[in-house]
Amino acid sequence: MLVSAEASVVKNAGSHFYLSPLPKWQAFPAVLRGRIRLKGIDATNPIAVGDRVRYEVELSEGEDISDISLDRPAQIIEILSRKNYLIRRSSNLSKQSHIIAANIDMVYVVVSLYFPQLKLPFLDRILLTCQVYDLPVTIVLNKIDLYKEQAKDYVEDFKKIYSSASYPIIECSAHTGEGLDLLRESSRSKLCLFTGESGVGKSSLIKALDPSQELKIAKISKSHLRGKHTTSLYEMYRLDYGAYIVDSPGIRAFGLVDIAKEEIALHFPEMFKYAKDCKFSPCTHTHEPGCAVKEALDEGKISAERYNSYLGMLEEDGKFR
Repeated sequence: MLVSAEASVVKNAGSHFYLSPLPKWQAFPAVLRGRIRLKGIDATNPIAVGDRVRYEVELSEGEDISDISLDRPAQIIEILSRKNYLIRRSSNLSKQSHIIAANIDMVYVVVSLYFPQLKLPFLDRILLTCQVYDLPVTIVLNKIDLYKEQAKDYVEDFKKIYSSASYPIIECSAHTGEGLDLLRESSRSKLCLFTGESGVGKSSLIKALDPSQELKIAKISKSHLRGKHTTSLYEMYRLDYGAYIVDSPGIRAFGLVDIAKEEIALHFPEMFKYAKDCKFSPCTHTHEPGCAVKEALDEGKISAERYNSYLGMLEEDGKFR
């Protein structure tokens, strides 16, 4: 007997997937039937972790849909509509895009000030993409135990830049446990994505939030002070306090996808606030007289770091760094 039902993708292993009928956690294998594409999305991966899909499975007489076993994969026949997704240009100089995760309740962009060193333009590209694709986002400043004394001023400057842009910030440490209770409460009963550069401690944070999880964790490369890729697959974990966390491989480049240059400033909250008072419309906020954004920049109401990120996006050269 052929039975059809819906479930969420909880693991993407290339041509094979694992599904679960969330919020119930009952992972089982599945494969794609033929080629499936979403209208209007040209991505390297047609299915992402977090996607809701319809599948079919053959059941024997007397079996129930809950009897699906690991030796009998279901067949994915349809991808259901997404409420949102995070997408990036898949690699340098590539015209293809890659969907990181879909149907996310909260994106946590995990950063560290050092080890690896934070690149603000990289962070700003992720934040802007979250704005464009309707993804709630929170910045997680990990390894805070390393900065409290040696880089206290740097921490305060960082918080000032992004708090003034209306982004929530959670300071935490997977090593000491600081801030983990706040992160647990923020992510409870939500489907969340942890993303960021290699080495910022995404997997360490997930394991600290729920020590029963088995995740690979590697040390920073001392020669280049850059992270090593330990997560190679996109995979969702159900944590013991009710959160569903998607752990993603570390990202070293984040290219923008289908965002017109004239729309970029609209997704910088602190710039959008002043743009309505510009003398000319549209205004690029670069050279026009009577630009309220440039005036706010000169008065210190908009950070120079964020404005420079904006200029870099305007002058996108294909390197995405």
